[in-house]
Amino acid sequence: MSINNIAIVATIATAIIFSTIGVLHVRGMRISLEDFLTQRNSVGAWAGLSTVVASVAGSWILFAPGETGTWAGIMGLIGYALGQAAPLGAIAFIGPRMKRLMPEGHSLTEYVWCRFGSGMYLLALLVMVFYMFIYLAAELTGISLAFGLIVEVPLWLSASIVAMATVAYTSYGGIKATIFTDKIQFLIMLPLLAVVLLILASKLGGLSQGFDSDLITDSQLLSFTHIPGIKFGLTLLVAILAADMFHQGFWQRVYACKDEKTLSRVFFISAIIVIPLVFLSGVFGIAAVGMGMPADSASVALFWLILETIPPWVLILAIILALILVMSSMDTLLSGIVSTLTSDLHRLRPDFSNSDLLRISRIVTVFLGFPAVFIASQGYSVLYLFLLADLLCAGCVFPVFYGLFDKRISG
Repeated sequence: MSINNIAIVATIATAIIFSTIGVLHVRGMRISLEDFLTQRNSVGAWAGLSTVVASVAGSWILFAPGETGTWAGIMGLIGYALGQAAPLGAIAFIGPRMKRLMPEGHSLTEYVWCRFGSGMYLLALLVMVFYMFIYLAAELTGISLAFGLIVEVPLWLSASIVAMATVAYTSYGGIKATIFTDKIQFLIMLPLLAVVLLILASKLGGLSQGFDSDLITDSQLLSFTHIPGIKFGLTLLVAILAADMFHQGFWQRVYACKDEKTLSRVFFISAIIVIPLVFLSGVFGIAAVGMGMPADSASVALFWLILETIPPWVLILAIILALILVMSSMDTLLSGIVSTLTSDLHRLRPDFSNSDLLRISRIVTVFLGFPAVFIASQGYSVLYLFLLADLLCAGCVFPVFYGLFDKRISG
């Protein structure tokens, strides 16, 4: 069997396995609307850590940091790594206060409604849904571009396979299924990522082959005074902090943690774990430049490097890793968008029963997959998709969260 066929079989098999695991876990359970949206106060430290890291460590780790490294260099990567950790650290501080002020809450939008009124609520709702949907589309785009580079299949086909598998268990079990699959994905993704990166580094001679290239020296990608890298690193620090504070998947996990101590510990440790993951993945983007990577392959720099340097069987591991990463973040995004859209629906339509809202939540989850697959099939830059959403969030983040501490801030 050719490497292409093995890659296709591995992709389909991995997608089916995790979809089946998610469905079987909740099969036979009586899923209430509360279970579907929040799983309130039921998650301990281990489950909390695994679900937060699995949720934040999407397939973007294999794409966006590498793309950043290809032109922003070391300083851009430092900003990216710290930026990705910053919102987790902020939630470790702000989350307990949110939970204390609104112990029966479900989403950030509920707080905005109560604190600032309907106008600000609508703005926050639009910002959150737009950001999470772009994030969702970017995840599918990344895996589709990588799969297309390796196996040469249409982008829409690979995006559809991943979307259908993830939607299947997320629409059935909601956050309950998501947190359970996150625990398994967390146990697999970190060792698998370490194996792939270590093998790649050894084949490159400890990255020295790429880092010693004249291509690196000329572009100053390894310089700590590289001005474009410094500017971009600072931009990412602000952008990611602002955007991820509007990530409903994280606020679902704030309410899922069993108490405030667990919440703070989970998000703080997750922030520490994320920093080396982002930085090390991005360093290989710099190495790809040193190896002569074409400019149009920047979005899949890590996979280009893998294709050029390591045995085919490692490529299969990388595909499985990418698929696990995208499913672990995609289910969080689907659940988060649905939670944002439906948690306040009972206020607008008090005639809807909980069973009606649960049915609506499942239907919305299914339909979200279609436009996400369409956008993924266009092959846009993963980094560009993220920055588009980050820009909008940056304008709203300060007044929204400062309102937790200052009563003078009005809608």
